[in-house]
Amino acid sequence: MAWIYLLIAGMTEIIWAIGLKEAQGFTVLLPSIVTLVFIIVSFFLFAKAMEKIPIGTAYAIFTGIGAAGTAIVGIILFNEGAGIGKLFFLVLLLVGIVGLKLADGQGETK
Repeated sequence: MAWIYLLIAGMTEIIWAIGLKEAQGFTVLLPSIVTLVFIIVSFFLFAKAMEKIPIGTAYAIFTGIGAAGTAIVGIILFNEGAGIGKLFFLVLLLVGIVGLKLADGQGETK
Protein backbone atom coordinates (compact mmCIF):
# COMPACT_ATOMS: atom_id res chain seq x y z
CA MET A 1 0.00 0.00 0.00
CA ALA A 2 2.93 2.35 0.71
CA TRP A 3 3.99 2.20 -2.94
CA ILE A 4 0.47 3.13 -4.05
CA TYR A 5 0.51 6.10 -1.66
CA LEU A 6 3.86 7.15 -3.09
CA LEU A 7 2.71 6.85 -6.69
CA ILE A 8 -0.44 8.90 -6.02
CA ALA A 9 1.59 11.45 -4.03
CA GLY A 10 3.91 11.91 -6.99
CA MET A 11 0.99 12.30 -9.37
CA THR A 12 -0.67 14.87 -7.11
CA GLU A 13 2.63 16.75 -7.09
CA ILE A 14 2.20 17.17 -10.86
CA ILE A 15 -1.26 18.65 -10.28
CA TRP A 16 -0.10 21.18 -7.72
CA ALA A 17 2.92 22.16 -9.83
CA ILE A 18 0.60 22.93 -12.74
CA GLY A 19 -1.69 24.71 -10.29
CA LEU A 20 1.19 26.94 -9.23
CA LYS A 21 1.68 28.00 -12.84
CA GLU A 22 -2.02 28.62 -13.36
CA ALA A 23 -2.42 30.45 -10.02
CA GLN A 24 -0.03 33.15 -11.29
CA GLY A 25 1.58 33.83 -7.95
CA PHE A 26 -1.63 32.97 -6.04
CA THR A 27 -3.48 35.84 -7.72
CA VAL A 28 -6.10 33.61 -9.41
CA LEU A 29 -8.47 32.13 -6.84
CA LEU A 30 -9.56 28.73 -8.18
CA PRO A 31 -6.11 27.48 -9.26
CA SER A 32 -4.73 28.77 -5.95
CA ILE A 33 -7.26 26.72 -3.98
CA VAL A 34 -6.65 23.62 -6.14
CA THR A 35 -2.91 24.04 -5.64
CA LEU A 36 -3.17 24.27 -1.86
CA VAL A 37 -5.52 21.29 -1.63
CA PHE A 38 -3.25 19.11 -3.76
CA ILE A 39 -0.14 20.20 -1.82
CA ILE A 40 -1.81 18.96 1.35
CA VAL A 41 -2.96 15.71 -0.26
CA SER A 42 0.43 15.15 -1.85
CA PHE A 43 2.40 15.59 1.37
CA PHE A 44 -0.08 13.55 3.40
CA LEU A 45 0.27 10.60 1.02
CA PHE A 46 4.04 11.09 0.89
CA ALA A 47 4.19 10.95 4.70
CA LYS A 48 2.05 7.78 4.73
CA ALA A 49 4.37 6.16 2.18
CA MET A 50 7.42 6.96 4.32
CA GLU A 51 6.01 4.84 7.13
CA LYS A 52 7.18 1.79 5.12
CA ILE A 53 9.56 3.08 2.46
CA PRO A 54 13.03 4.44 3.35
CA ILE A 55 13.11 8.23 3.21
CA GLY A 56 15.85 8.46 0.57
CA THR A 57 14.06 6.13 -1.80
CA ALA A 58 10.66 7.67 -1.11
CA TYR A 59 11.85 11.23 -1.62
CA ALA A 60 13.76 10.45 -4.81
CA ILE A 61 10.76 8.65 -6.30
CA PHE A 62 8.27 11.30 -5.12
CA THR A 63 10.25 14.17 -6.63
CA GLY A 64 11.18 12.13 -9.70
CA ILE A 65 7.56 11.38 -10.53
CA GLY A 66 6.68 15.02 -9.96
CA ALA A 67 9.58 16.38 -12.00
CA ALA A 68 9.21 13.97 -14.92
CA GLY A 69 5.43 14.23 -14.94
CA THR A 70 5.46 18.00 -14.78
CA ALA A 71 8.01 18.18 -17.59
CA ILE A 72 5.89 15.85 -19.75
CA VAL A 73 2.74 17.87 -19.03
CA GLY A 74 4.66 21.05 -19.88
CA ILE A 75 5.62 19.58 -23.24
CA ILE A 76 2.08 18.40 -24.00
CA LEU A 77 -0.09 21.21 -22.58
CA PHE A 78 2.17 24.26 -22.58
CA ASN A 79 4.17 23.65 -25.77
CA GLU A 80 7.47 23.61 -23.91
CA GLY A 81 10.45 22.38 -25.86
CA ALA A 82 10.93 18.64 -26.33
CA GLY A 83 14.41 18.36 -27.77
CA ILE A 84 16.29 15.10 -27.92
CA GLY A 85 18.38 16.03 -24.87
CA LYS A 86 15.33 16.77 -22.74
CA LEU A 87 13.62 13.55 -23.80
CA PHE A 88 16.78 11.53 -23.16
CA PHE A 89 17.11 12.83 -19.62
CA LEU A 90 13.40 12.35 -18.92
CA VAL A 91 13.77 8.70 -19.93
CA LEU A 92 16.91 8.47 -17.79
CA LEU A 93 15.00 9.92 -14.84
CA LEU A 94 12.17 7.43 -15.31
CA VAL A 95 14.66 4.54 -15.54
CA GLY A 96 16.19 5.78 -12.28
CA ILE A 97 12.79 5.84 -10.58
CA VAL A 98 12.08 2.26 -11.68
CA GLY A 99 15.58 1.25 -10.60
CA LEU A 100 15.06 2.69 -7.12
CA LYS A 101 11.79 0.80 -6.79
CA LEU A 102 13.44 -2.45 -7.87
CA ALA A 103 16.42 -1.93 -5.58
CA ASP A 104 14.15 -1.12 -2.66
CA GLY A 105 12.22 -4.33 -3.24
CA GLN A 106 15.31 -6.29 -2.16
CA GLY A 107 14.67 -6.14 1.57
CA GLU A 108 15.49 -2.54 2.46
CA THR A 109 12.02 -1.66 3.80
CA LYS A 110 10.87 -2.03 7.40
